[in-house]
Amino acid sequence: MSNSRRNFIKTTALASFGALVLPHSLFAYSKGFTTDKKVRVGFIGVGLRGQEHVKLLAKRDDVEIVAFADPSKIMLSASQKILKDNNKPEAKEFSNGEYDYRNLLKLNNIDAVVIATPWEWHLTQGVEAMKAKKIVGMEVSGAIKLEDCWEFVKTYEETKVPIFMMENVCYRRDIMAILNMVRKGMFGELVHGRGGYQHDLRGVLFNDGVTPYNSGAEFGEKGFSEAKWRTEHYVKRNGELYPTHGLGPISMMMDVNRGNRLTHLSSFSSKSLGLHKYIVEHPKGGENHPSAKVKFNQGDVVTTQIACANGETILLTHDTSLQRPYDLGFRVQGTDGIWQDFGSGGADQGHIYFEKTMNHTHKWDNTEKWIKDYDHPMWKKFEGKASGAGHGGMDFFVMNTFIECIKRNIEFPMDVYDLATWYSITPLSEKSIAKGGQVVEIPDFTKGQWKSRKPIFGMTDEF
Repeated sequence: MSNSRRNFIKTTALASFGALVLPHSLFAYSKGFTTDKKVRVGFIGVGLRGQEHVKLLAKRDDVEIVAFADPSKIMLSASQKILKDNNKPEAKEFSNGEYDYRNLLKLNNIDAVVIATPWEWHLTQGVEAMKAKKIVGMEVSGAIKLEDCWEFVKTYEETKVPIFMMENVCYRRDIMAILNMVRKGMFGELVHGRGGYQHDLRGVLFNDGVTPYNSGAEFGEKGFSEAKWRTEHYVKRNGELYPTHGLGPISMMMDVNRGNRLTHLSSFSSKSLGLHKYIVEHPKGGENHPSAKVKFNQGDVVTTQIACANGETILLTHDTSLQRPYDLGFRVQGTDGIWQDFGSGGADQGHIYFEKTMNHTHKWDNTEKWIKDYDHPMWKKFEGKASGAGHGGMDFFVMNTFIECIKRNIEFPMDVYDLATWYSITPLSEKSIAKGGQVVEIPDFTKGQWKSRKPIFGMTDEF
């Protein structure tokens, strides 16, 4: 990292939040909104994840939920109940097959759409929404093909319709506190970061809908919710299938796409045993169950090493097919400090060490006091409103940022270039694994703009 770059980060961090780095306008194609106007929203996909977003927006007086598009009558009914329970009018429904969302996009009384659909639909629905002049909030995943990432960028640059990458883990309370410490220079110059998706999903991948988890050995047409589609990716693919939870927060701390960028990766996959074992041993499964005859291509543990332009490295881990507690496995390591988390992200579930501050003890300190002392201003301001929101409050910040940026005509802190970069890790990791861990290049989706773009995520407590 150059001295000018290092000084910029320290100066920005020590100044008041948002005083030096101001976001640009969100709307390149219109004048945007006045703050007293309601944002009119349509939902494409109101499954279990989409309903969490419906719950949050239904509580807001500055949002009007206009329409739902989903082939499932069950999910539509559940979503309408959320509106009713919040004394909001019923939304118009589009449920005539998988492509009826296109009729939702034709509505003139919709400003923005939230897309929470199976991964293979993200590109088609996102691109069509931008072309229909609907601002997009896109749920996370990885791309199916590398070309998909370029198509997102191309469509944005042609239409100038913004798209928001809804990565909620970037807003996790302890992670935002660590980000605060990073920007204050407490970790010195960052050298290495780790994160991942380490989450036992066996009960999600095989689910017949009887109970939310551990409910069967079915997937595909007989499956419930994500088991209908997500499991098929484990059958056909082998790579870092869900990169954004681990990569997003580390990218923000390392200023990826805003002064830094990802340049190369190499991925390896373990053998695949966990899903077969789960089916065989499940009371509703067994050796003779049809799912036990399926060969799963996805390795149980996939690791991806990433290099950055400024010299840092990042390690991602995808581990969802074996028994294990939930743990995203974050680590932030610099010349002056190191933090490692484990568990579900509570302030007491991690270790931190600052050599000089701790007088060279070489003993870890619990993070609870540090997280409290360096709590991010956004969490201090919105703790009450975030209480009860999904994923420990993270989901509140995602939807609040989406709506407030639209209302205030401020660019999204996670934009199309972040989406393309983070999504690209999936097909690139598949390519690397298929070639025995070969190093592959990560494209520069900003086409050189990363050198001049400034960090804006978490630089203000305004929303």
